[in-house]
Amino acid sequence: MSKPSKQLDYHTIRAIMERFRDADPEPEGELEHVNVYTLVVAVALSAQATDVGVNKATRALFQIADTPQKMLDLGLEGVTEHIKTIGLFRQKAKNVIKLSQILVDDYDGIVPNSRAALQSLPGVGRKTANVVLNMWWRQPAQAVDTHIFRVGNRTGIAPGKTVEAVERAVEDNIPADFQLHAHHWLILHGRYHCKARNPQCRTCIIKDLCAYKDKTT
Repeated sequence: MSKPSKQLDYHTIRAIMERFRDADPEPEGELEHVNVYTLVVAVALSAQATDVGVNKATRALFQIADTPQKMLDLGLEGVTEHIKTIGLFRQKAKNVIKLSQILVDDYDGIVPNSRAALQSLPGVGRKTANVVLNMWWRQPAQAVDTHIFRVGNRTGIAPGKTVEAVERAVEDNIPADFQLHAHHWLILHGRYHCKARNPQCRTCIIKDLCAYKDKTT
């Protein structure tokens, strides 16, 4: 990644968020799910994998296993067979079975809605927990993936040398009334516009506000 851009001021960041809101008032994540349990599984499976790839693998899986108990009934071999097209599928299948067992044994099959409890589940880290809290319970939790890390640094909205630093910067720098949707606005902007190798600066809706010095023309 190129050198982080300078930190933008409050008014500029607010103007950027207003443009994102005007363009997409209710942004949504692209991982397919049918309930909070399948959302947890889908996000956990998406580590080092694309949402498109995860969706292809989980459509059939979630039709027959949309609760922790149904996933346990399917068994490790069944889960493995369904997700074998996803990177690190063997370890991920083991994590899905383990987290499903914990949910059945310790939470009566109900997904907990605290970050600490979610992070105690195998294969569920802080990023996964924040995605679930944001998408399902509509908490202003900020999950920083490679797209948000790149956009935060390039634009100057949330510069930081580590994922943790960028997460704190997003929480500190983006006005409170935009916090709920900030995660999706930033990730979608990075996925489709502020791309790693070929940023689409010419058609970018925030190009005049962004601090990125190496804009493409």
